[in-house]
Amino acid sequence: MKSIKSARIHALALCAALTISFQAAAQSPTPKTTTKPTYRYRGVDMGTKGGPNSWGCVPNCRPLNNLGSPLFDAETTTPDPFYLINGYTVLGVKYQNGNDTTLNPLPGGNQTRPIWISDTSLVSGFSENGVIDPTTGFPEVIATLWYGGIPISLGTLGGNASNAFAVNDWGQVVGGATNTTPDPIGGSFYYLGWGPYDWIPSVFPVSTETHAFLWDQGVMHDLQTLGGPDSYALFINDFGQVAGDSLTNSTPNATTGYPTLDPFLWENGKMKDLGSLGGTLGFVGGINTWGAVIGQSNLAGDTAFHPFLWESDHMTDLKTLGGNNGGAIQINYAGTVVGWADLAGDQVHHAFLWQNGKMMDLGTVDGDPCSTAYAVNALGQVVGDSGDGSGIETCTGKSHGFLWENGGPAVDVTTLYAPLSSGLTFYAACCIGDDGSIFGIASLPNGDNHMMLLVPCDANHPDAPACHASPGETVSAVEAKAVPFAVSRTIARGTINGAELHKPPFE
Repeated sequence: MKSIKSARIHALALCAALTISFQAAAQSPTPKTTTKPTYRYRGVDMGTKGGPNSWGCVPNCRPLNNLGSPLFDAETTTPDPFYLINGYTVLGVKYQNGNDTTLNPLPGGNQTRPIWISDTSLVSGFSENGVIDPTTGFPEVIATLWYGGIPISLGTLGGNASNAFAVNDWGQVVGGATNTTPDPIGGSFYYLGWGPYDWIPSVFPVSTETHAFLWDQGVMHDLQTLGGPDSYALFINDFGQVAGDSLTNSTPNATTGYPTLDPFLWENGKMKDLGSLGGTLGFVGGINTWGAVIGQSNLAGDTAFHPFLWESDHMTDLKTLGGNNGGAIQINYAGTVVGWADLAGDQVHHAFLWQNGKMMDLGTVDGDPCSTAYAVNALGQVVGDSGDGSGIETCTGKSHGFLWENGGPAVDVTTLYAPLSSGLTFYAACCIGDDGSIFGIASLPNGDNHMMLLVPCDANHPDAPACHASPGETVSAVEAKAVPFAVSRTIARGTINGAELHKPPFE
């Protein structure tokens, strides 16, 4: 039986130079025309802070906004004995219009982790503060909001740790923060790498309860729980509706060994239990502008789990592609859902797109056995991974990033951009913006990993040399600056469920 975890990838990457130039066509007594290949995207290698890799967080995180600005974590050359991956100190970076902005730590801290970028370029995540938690012996991490590169501490609920997850365009932030009450389940709800909760992007363990929070206009509000000791807010839309997960009690179930965990929706000052598909373990996967919530939920008996869509006070089982398991990963403005689902026999899974009550199999690339869809934009373009299925519920290992659009089929994204002289090769697509930009992970010939941005070659992103290039031609990432994309996005000004929509503070 597959592990009951959220589908995900954790990416690593490094940045070099992306390159291009024009060469004059050769002249001869008989004039000839040399035609260079035309590509749909230009590739930009994101870089590091001197270390070997850069990397990102998906799914559930948002490392790319709809204007094509990405976030990533860049390794430095400074060793860090507490860091759990390569041992380097890591700093978050925001890339926008050809320029990098370092997301600096809070005073005294060394590392930062960005998790979400809004369309108003606000960034949320966490930073070390330079203090060692006396209850765990690990560094304290504190929920942080970055305005530009300046960190703003969001504080805690009295405990020694917090993590900001999503931030909306209006500057409201949600996440999880510890209080001072000892956790009866040992704080494992917050700790990355333990049991079914290891998808929560925390670096270090905690010892007290974690509660979902909403930070608004300088104040952190405790959203409480559904009855258990812990809750966690993961998503917030521009109407201030919050989606997350909460324990409903502290009594372990015989089937999972954990207390019941249900997805919730918080609005109008109240946390609503969204229920389940019959089992005792459910995870929220996203919320769209209109309050539709997606995720995955165990079925009765906790031996299988399906993707769900919750709206109008009803949870709908989106089913699978014939197998037992599946998960919903993202929902767009129009209510289109993407994710992954097992085929009959449960040996492989495929990416799916669900809309108008039907699930569509998006297939794979080049005969790969499996695929997973991670993102869908407002135009219905889908990106994800296609590969050999060696990862649990993902297509890590020998994989290809894919783009699916206009009814398919899925296309290997390495065929859509000019090869980089560094040999950096895109292999896993996590995100696609409404401007068409694609973000994901790529590898160098030496095995280092870099985050990579694919910028569309269109009227909104003019860069003719990069879109008519031959292999080996180069232009630096600094020289190839993107042109800002003007997203036409309408959000109703008014109320939803009686709650007023706030005016964006940063425009």
